Amino acid sequence: MEYKIIRLNEVKVITGLSRSTIYLRMAEGNFPQQISLGSRAVGWVNSEVIDWIEQRINESRGEVSPRG
Repeated sequence: MEYKIIRLNEVKVITGLSRSTIYLRMAEGNFPQQISLGSRAVGWVNSEVIDWIEQRINESRGEVSPRG
């Protein structure tokens, strides 16, 4: 499997969320966790963020997500 790591600015663009909302939802367990890329750099696994978006779409439309 090929992974793509995206940085915060791209996460903000594709989700439409602000930095503070992303970190708040992560703390609540309602958003994919970041991964460490180095001593001062973090990123997110693109597929996890896309899965999160798909779940939000399904929930907003009253559909049951096949992924749980």
